[in-house]
Amino acid sequence: MTREEALAFAAEWTAAWNELAVERVLAHFDEHVSFISPTARIVAGISIVLGKQALREYWRKAVAQIGSLHFVVDRVLWDPTTKEMAIVYISEIDGRRKRVSEQLTFGPDGLVVSAEVFHGVDL
Repeated sequence: MTREEALAFAAEWTAAWNELAVERVLAHFDEHVSFISPTARIVAGISIVLGKQALREYWRKAVAQIGSLHFVVDRVLWDPTTKEMAIVYISEIDGRRKRVSEQLTFGPDGLVVSAEVFHGVDL
């Protein structure tokens, strides 16, 4: 992935989330993805979500609890050597804003094999 492709990925990822299009977001994830999130602990009772189907179920449950969502990308960091990307963005969910960083690791087929989410405090 080039820097331009990383920016395009982040733009598509953000657009899909802003439309609450869970399946479009999931299209970028490997079947055996590992996803770590403090929000998963709150919504699903677990911090580590294993597998694409479990991630689908978690995100659908989370989205069902949201009235409004809007992400604005602040910056995208890409390391072609490790195939790791960080998408740093402002998340506004139901009027609450905070800075978030999503750390994504890509497999050889270009799909996300692991991800971890870091949330800041309300802005």
